[in-house]
Amino acid sequence: MGRLGLRAVALLLPLALLAGCGSGHETQHAQPAPHPPKPVRTQLSFVHVIVLDGDLSTPVPGAVVRVGSHAGRTDAGGVARIRIPRHGRLMVNVARAGYDPFEQRLQFRNRPKVGVRVFQTRLQWLLYGATPARTQAQSRIHVRPPFRVVWSQAVGGLMEFPAVVDDNVAFVSNFHGSVRAYSMRNGARVWRHDVGGTMAASPALAGEELVVHGMDGTVWVLNRHNGRVLWRYDTGSPIESSPLVFDGVDYFGAWNGTVYALDLRTHRARWTYSSGSKITSSAAFANGMVYIGNYGGRLLALAAGTGALRWSGSVNGRIYGTPAVSNGRVFVTSSTGGSLTAFSTGGSRLWSLGTGSYVYASPAVWGGRVFVGSYNGTFYALAAASGASSWRFTTAGSIAGAASVVDGVVYFSNRQHRIYGLNARTGKQVFRFPDGAFVPVSGNGRRLLLHGFSRLYAVESRHRR
Repeated sequence: MGRLGLRAVALLLPLALLAGCGSGHETQHAQPAPHPPKPVRTQLSFVHVIVLDGDLSTPVPGAVVRVGSHAGRTDAGGVARIRIPRHGRLMVNVARAGYDPFEQRLQFRNRPKVGVRVFQTRLQWLLYGATPARTQAQSRIHVRPPFRVVWSQAVGGLMEFPAVVDDNVAFVSNFHGSVRAYSMRNGARVWRHDVGGTMAASPALAGEELVVHGMDGTVWVLNRHNGRVLWRYDTGSPIESSPLVFDGVDYFGAWNGTVYALDLRTHRARWTYSSGSKITSSAAFANGMVYIGNYGGRLLALAAGTGALRWSGSVNGRIYGTPAVSNGRVFVTSSTGGSLTAFSTGGSRLWSLGTGSYVYASPAVWGGRVFVGSYNGTFYALAAASGASSWRFTTAGSIAGAASVVDGVVYFSNRQHRIYGLNARTGKQVFRFPDGAFVPVSGNGRRLLLHGFSRLYAVESRHRR
């Protein structure tokens, strides 16, 4: 018997029983049907989400806040008042133009108040040189001397290139191939990953990933939250060039003289360009062009999309450092030539300065001036347009690392392990610190990081409460 036949028998059996009960017994009165249950109303209650700027500790008005499926917007005090149907661990999303997106599951209790911190992208230090143009200047951060040291942390080896900073975490690599993440709040180590070999480059942040270059020829892509290796790319040649991550592509050079455009989404090179000479320089990006130097003394201007050579300019010796691009000009140093040379972004040679000694340092550009240090112990400030001297500052030690400009103060280190801070307009000394080696400073909107030989120092302005 099929399913329909069985179902029919099941329906007939109750009818037969009811018919049999009708003889010899009093008729039973049918019971009234019960009323349908009233719908249960969901009890909504308010929660308050307080949104603060992670660096400045100021309220963030106008942010869209979602708690589960319910949303609200922060008021002038940074508070979003949102009605939710239940309490517990709920996903909270915060979105505000100019800020990194926030997403985290938070615990809510009866009529709770929870606080979250979001971070302005423009107040972070995401890659070596502060900007894709490698100007070495962070114009949005306003932290200046006098300083107080908030914390310091040994990083396990020489830091030739500086830390990068985002969302209250600093990421740094040392000469021994150890990559580390530290809390900007208290200096606690968040994670450590030793890739082995040696490293002579800064890492760079790319969304949820940290891009690291090794002298073993490997590009390591790590999870920024725990340091785990997500994937790797091998070039077969040492990489001293710090990552330039722009629009999902890592541009860099290697000792084999090749420039790479590594697509971080496909894990493959979009293009490569063979320059013919060793590359230690990092790449700079501006207006769709990639600028990088090589040991053949050539400054190369390559189309970012295809790697096609647009032009090349010659200087009087090896290019060790990284070009800086600003206001239609490209500034590049020569180590063995002891010089700083300016080109137009169209390839015309504009002017050159000879220092009479090695210039390993990369130039910094800010406020219409270009800054560079030499092995002769002199730090130069020149007019970017003409190369005319604005001022000079002399120390007793050779200068080998790029300068950094923050809030009108230009910082540099010398080989006597000192960091100097000078008024970028006048050259007057406003700061000196008893540790340093190469590139002196990075940081975020709240704190700067001073880079000693093998120790990080987080400093704040003394007047900050």
